[in-house]
Amino acid sequence: MGRVLPFGALSKRSGVARRLVLSAAAKINLALEVLGKRDDGYHEVATVMQAVDLSDRLVIEDAPVLELRVSAPDVPSDGSNLVVRAARALQAAAVVSRGARITLDKRIPVAAGLGGGSADAAATLVGLSRLWGIRWPAARLAELAATLGTDVRFFLHGGAARGTGRGERIEPVAGAALALVLVNPGVGTSTSTIYGGVTPAMYSDGSHVRQMVAALRSRRPARIAASLYNALERVAAPAHRQVAQMEAALLAAGALGAAMSGSGLTVFGVARSFDHARQIRARVARGSWTCWAVRALRGPAIRIGRER
Repeated sequence: MGRVLPFGALSKRSGVARRLVLSAAAKINLALEVLGKRDDGYHEVATVMQAVDLSDRLVIEDAPVLELRVSAPDVPSDGSNLVVRAARALQAAAVVSRGARITLDKRIPVAAGLGGGSADAAATLVGLSRLWGIRWPAARLAELAATLGTDVRFFLHGGAARGTGRGERIEPVAGAALALVLVNPGVGTSTSTIYGGVTPAMYSDGSHVRQMVAALRSRRPARIAASLYNALERVAAPAHRQVAQMEAALLAAGALGAAMSGSGLTVFGVARSFDHARQIRARVARGSWTCWAVRALRGPAIRIGRER
């Protein structure tokens, strides 16, 4: 029998409002390989994902119907948002008649290769499971997460993990106390467009991911930096010159290595320490770029804060 998620049933006293505050962390892809094309039209991938401490904030409260409010004007609050899709999927699968008001404070940039939408969906599943008193085994919630998107399942774990299949098969791996600098150009891109540009010449055999897993075990930032790899850069970089510019700026500022995350266009650099990351961030900051100095998270990507 699977592990039961530690989301105890909440008070059922009438008139008692319940409020959960959750943080949903972003991720980077330390390595990302495309292994081939699947019969279902998706690509077979191998990747190493790492959660980092740049997070969206969600507040989930009791309400008679499902409702989403979003702080960012360019982020939809209707059924196209993964938060709403996750809430409706859980409501249907668990046969729940209650609603919830979800307020999403976006801090992770959209369409940036950082998995912000997937992280928000995972946080919604975790928060509503607690709010509604659903005591599912962890494996069952993970199965539902996988139907929402390839990265959603990862965010139920956090830390560092190897992803295979379409990225939805998750295996935790040893992490390291990494300090990183994220640079986002303020321009989004479409995951489907980037994958649509992948050719068989870009396929590989998973060796880069195996090398990264070994590098993480060494806990040496220089070895990890030397093992960075993202096959999708070969599609994104020619179409978006900012990718090469941001990587060059990070390396010139002292980063040990730099790569694009996911389908982009966010680029990250590996630093020797968090102080070093802050120094690099100050050197690469420009008016059109947004930069963060972050730490790798070795614990959960979804965290529940105070309740009342």
